[in-house]
Formats: sequence, structure tokens, C-alpha cells
Amino acid sequence: MIKKMYLAVMALGVLSVSCSDDDDATTQVETSELTLNLTGLDPLGDDFVYEGWVIVNGAPVSTGTFSDVDTFPKTFSVSSTQLASATAFVLSIEPTNDPDPAPAATKVLSGDFSGSSASVNSNLVADFSTAAGAFILATPTDMDDTNEESGVWFLDNASGIPVTGLNLPELSDGWKYEGWALINGTPISTGTFTDASMADDNAATSPFKGDAGNGPGYPGEDFLQNAPAGFTFPTDLRGTTIVVSVEPSPDNSTAPFVLKPLLKDVATDAALRTSITMGAGPVQSLTGTVNR
Repeated sequence: MIKKMYLAVMALGVLSVSCSDDDDATTQVETSELTLNLTGLDPLGDDFVYEGWVIVNGAPVSTGTFSDVDTFPKTFSVSSTQLASATAFVLSIEPTNDPDPAPAATKVLSGDFSGSSASVNSNLVADFSTAAGAFILATPTDMDDTNEESGVWFLDNASGIPVTGLNLPELSDGWKYEGWALINGTPISTGTFTDASMADDNAATSPFKGDAGNGPGYPGEDFLQNAPAGFTFPTDLRGTTIVVSVEPSPDNSTAPFVLKPLLKDVATDAALRTSITMGAGPVQSLTGTVNR
């Protein structure tokens, strides 16, 4: 990260310069404090960190990284000249060991400065205010009709013909959707996807699905075999919670990220092979303030 900040400083021409003929002394870059007050961020694990950036003359300048999301506000020292000239703030997710001095595509928060502060939000990921969804409980990847409660597929068959079950906005670069079944309090992924009208990324490689095919061409999962430790498949998804989250990509976390636009607590007597409507999830946007 020292390399990243050094290159960013070089690009904007802010370097210590010699102030004597023998180069024995150099002037120091004057710094000012940038304070972040953010809520709701999730831990990223050992492989990734959050990194702040101020936009100066259209170019990003790193303000530093952090991984602790439990303690705010956080204060960083930034070149006074650059900070005064900054027009916006952006928060990204970066590899912990990152040789690239530029911000990654996975940007979480952004906002323009107005005077000494910027109100930041996650709208650059997507606007989930009109998100809606439906799914069915069924297990189309095997030939057994006695375990239909062990699969969830994000399609809508209310009309008698299966159609796309999720109405979700296109995500910005660096993000994917992921489905989850919360079984006995533990989230198990149904797979990641970017287009709800197509099968998810692990449709052909899922270890959980049956042996009779990959299922319909929509996101979803059959929990039929190779259960993780502590679970038994087939299972019963009635009485569980089904969630659609928004995940950083790449992502090394086995838990859902904080952005969860859709959620449904499945009734214990929910009908099988019948469309179930989802509701708004617990977190559709993130917000915060940045002060200089």
C-alpha cells in the first residue's frame, strides 16, 4: 500500500523537494485530517481491505486502508493541498497485498464534497428501491418427487409458465448477486449470478444438486447430497429464510455481505412448486459521512 500511495502522490506532483544545495533537508508535505463516519460495513477477511480515495482533478488519491469495521469515526492524514482540492470521496474494496496503485472496480460508497463534508452512499453499486422477487421450492435436479422441499429456485411459475423470478437492477463492475438459504441459522449459498434470467455460476458444478441435470435456467439450488458438516441433505427449506445478497467480486467470505435487497421467511406450511413472493431485505443501501 506504501507503493500505491507513493504512485498516487507522484501522479499529482506532490513530492518532498530539496530546500538546500546539499539536499540535507527536505520540506514536509503539510497534511490535514480526513474523518470517516460509516456504519454497516462488514468485515472482509484476511484477503481484502477497505481503501478510501479522494478525487483530485479527476484522479483518485489514496487516503489509506482499514479492516476494522467496528470502530468509527476513523481519521487519516492527507495532503492539505489535495484534500482542499478534492471534489469527491470513494470507498473501494482492495486486495490486502495489492500491487495495483489504482482503485479496484469494487467500489462500495461514494459522494461529492459540499464544503467540508461529503454524504456518501452505496448507490454506485445499484439502486435496489424497486427490487422484487419470487421463488419456488422444488428439486428439479433429481428424479425423486418426495424431497421437493429441499430446493429453492428463483423463478416465478404463477402464470403456469416459468419466468424470471427476480427483478433486480444491473450491478456495477466488481459485484455479483448471491442466493442464500439460512438453515438452522447458518447461511448456505445457492450460487452467484449477474443475470437473474440465466442459470447461476455453479449450475453445472454444484456439489449439492442431484444427478439428473443442472435444473432450470435460473439461479437456484437443490440441497440433495454432499451436505456440509453439521447438516443433512435432503433438507427442508420450509421454516428457513431465503435471501438475495450483493457480494464483492472477487470475494473470499463464506457469509453474505451486508447488502441484502431481498428476503423471505418461508412458512412452515409453504406450498411446494408454487411461487412464493419475496419482500425487501434488511439492508438495501449503505450511508455515511466524510469530513475534511
